[in-house]
Amino acid sequence: MPQTATITRSPDWPLQVKAPGTHDWERTASRWLRDLLPARYGSYLTLNRHHVILVRHVQLQLQHEIRAVRVALQTSRAELPTLGVAESVIENTIRMYAVELEQLSRLARGVRLVDEALKAAPRKR
Repeated sequence: MPQTATITRSPDWPLQVKAPGTHDWERTASRWLRDLLPARYGSYLTLNRHHVILVRHVQLQLQHEIRAVRVALQTSRAELPTLGVAESVIENTIRMYAVELEQLSRLARGVRLVDEALKAAPRKR
């Protein structure tokens, strides 16, 4: 089985991105990647024109978000009571952080798959 078929059959392949090799798939990949960044990055031409820069920045952004959620998750039980947060709210917050951590991890896996597919795609000259 070709590598691109394996990549797109992964449950982590983003639904918003067409399969590699199909018409306009790179545009859908770029749009999905840009949507993972804060809106203010949309105006940077370098990110819009160079997949390698866009993917790298998205990966860095996700790494930092994952780190922030892990810290929030790990410190919730110790810090939130001192802020006067009720135990039921703390438990809901911990569940929220756990869900977010899984979502961010899934996104990071999707970004890796899209990155691999973009690197394997024939370059236009």
